[in-house]
Amino acid sequence: MREKALNPSLQEQIEALEQLTTLQLQMRYREVFGEDSRSNHKQFLYRRIAWRLQANVEGGLSERAMRRAMEIANDADLRIRGPRNFLKKKLDQSRIVVTKIDEPDPRLPPSGHDLVRRFRGKDIRVRVRAGGFEYEGRIYSSLSAAVREATGTRWNGFTFFGLGEKPGRKNGEHE
Repeated sequence: MREKALNPSLQEQIEALEQLTTLQLQMRYREVFGEDSRSNHKQFLYRRIAWRLQANVEGGLSERAMRRAMEIANDADLRIRGPRNFLKKKLDQSRIVVTKIDEPDPRLPPSGHDLVRRFRGKDIRVRVRAGGFEYEGRIYSSLSAAVREATGTRWNGFTFFGLGEKPGRKNGEHE
């Protein structure tokens, strides 16, 4: 496809854009589009303004191209999840409250029982409590945290003690 030479007046206008600061490009954007730009990116502003100037002089997209663009936009997959940081608030560490879980995990033995496993020549003993897990006199909110303290390594506590395969399934229970 052959490129068409630009109108000399249009060429001068586009070349003049290259000399403008970001603030000046934003002002020019407002003149050309009739609204403020949401972008502060100099190259984006330059390209958008240059395109609009060219479209104003030589014509924009054809009606057929506009219809096709609308079809593509209508068929595009919509985002079904918010961005990762959507509505994320910073927590004040002094206000974090640990709540009890009403029903214990079915993979765990009843409160008061000990979980024991030999690991690297040492017996690891964690006692199941109503509000957490006790290891060497300290209470941990999760079995994994207690095992991490005992071994110095990150473990899934259920895996470490061989307790069940999935949440909601008791040890040894199969479908």
